Amino acid sequence: MKKLDKLILRSFFGPFFLTFAVVEFILLTQYMLKYLDELVGKDLGAAVFGELLFYFSLNMAPVAMPLAVLLSSLMTFGTLGEHHELTAIKTSGIALPRILRPVFFVVTVLSVGAFFFNNNIVPKANLKAYSLLWDIRQKKPTMNFKEGAFYNGLPGYSIKINEKLGDGKSLRDIMIYDHSKGGSNTTVILADSGQMYTQYNDNYLVLELFDGNMYVDQDDASFRNNSNEQFVRQRFDASKIVFSLASFNLDRTREELFSDNKMMKSINQLEQVTDSLRDYSRREKDLYAPSVDPFYMYFKADTSKVKNGMKLQQGKKVERKLPDPNAETLMIATNKARNIKSFTESYVERITNTARDANNYEIEIWRKYTQSAAILIMFLIGAPLGAIIKKGGLGVPVIISIIFFIIMYVMAILGEKWAREGLIPVGMGMWGANVILLPIGLFFLYQARNDSSLLEVDFWRKLMTRLRRNKL
Repeated sequence: MKKLDKLILRSFFGPFFLTFAVVEFILLTQYMLKYLDELVGKDLGAAVFGELLFYFSLNMAPVAMPLAVLLSSLMTFGTLGEHHELTAIKTSGIALPRILRPVFFVVTVLSVGAFFFNNNIVPKANLKAYSLLWDIRQKKPTMNFKEGAFYNGLPGYSIKINEKLGDGKSLRDIMIYDHSKGGSNTTVILADSGQMYTQYNDNYLVLELFDGNMYVDQDDASFRNNSNEQFVRQRFDASKIVFSLASFNLDRTREELFSDNKMMKSINQLEQVTDSLRDYSRREKDLYAPSVDPFYMYFKADTSKVKNGMKLQQGKKVERKLPDPNAETLMIATNKARNIKSFTESYVERITNTARDANNYEIEIWRKYTQSAAILIMFLIGAPLGAIIKKGGLGVPVIISIIFFIIMYVMAILGEKWAREGLIPVGMGMWGANVILLPIGLFFLYQARNDSSLLEVDFWRKLMTRLRRNKL
């Protein structure tokens, strides 16, 4: 490796690792905000949060990589151009493609590695992340007894504590509605004071009550007298209630139950599911036409029976009034038409859902390719553009990177939506953004190779100055 390659690579790796970490953090934060309400207040602990963030960071890596490459390429070659190092290298007779070669080789390795990472590591990370997220959703929030408000988190009980003392255990003025046996609140417990604490590794909550009364509504026939309900009051000096906290634990579900989701599958697994869905859709279409024929034949048979029956009845001497054969035929035809319409609507809905599911799985297949290819395309845009604008740092490169990333993101979302609905082929929808951005990158490379000043800020500043002078 020549000294020039080492110089360029050292200039690239620093901004790349920095921008990748920043982009990963931003995307991860934005993604986790969607589940913030489901995470807070459940006393998960740092270990569970760390595990969840780690798995989702692996999920975000393929998305962050193209933007990190775009921004770091802009910063690297923009800084070289701003410090006139790029000009000095070109003056020595080295063409721009040769200058870009070491970084292009690194980006190619990153693209290939990102593909295998996206195909092998990300599905496993998604399986662990979303199974853990499901378990967190099922976990109840930690107990939060607020003064003067009823707490209903313990199954079968509603508890109201009017005052909590500073030691964290002592309580005053307690009211408990016990409906653990079902039905309405037939048991009410009032206590002057009490204590609350946990036992056996926080698996049970103990509530000790002092100086109170228990009121029981005897909702039983043996305790009724002349249809008047009987109430029983029991006074106590001390009483203890033990609650199980099993529902507050984080129980882990078997990960195999989530493995059917498309995000948890590799390309080979996705292709198998897609082929099965496509084959099922084709077989449904082949069965549709024969399935409609019995309705038609049945309709002909029924109407012919009605007409023949009417002819037979008209040939006999009957005193009652015969029904109108045309009205009878119309009624039968209407019923059969409704049946055919209902069958057709259900068939079309079933075929549409199957096709949409197949498109979703095929989208996941192409996504693994397009995200990897986007890394190379972002380099082809960022490196020449940095050499043209000759501006480093986090100012102009950040603005340009955000613009191109938004363009790529919007086109990718539109293509994916159209592909999912079957408006365009799935491959075309998923590759559309890369196909559109590739000529732009090649155009920038052509401009940078020919030392064009068309995209330089100074060019447009001088042009505006000349235009103002001409107006004056």
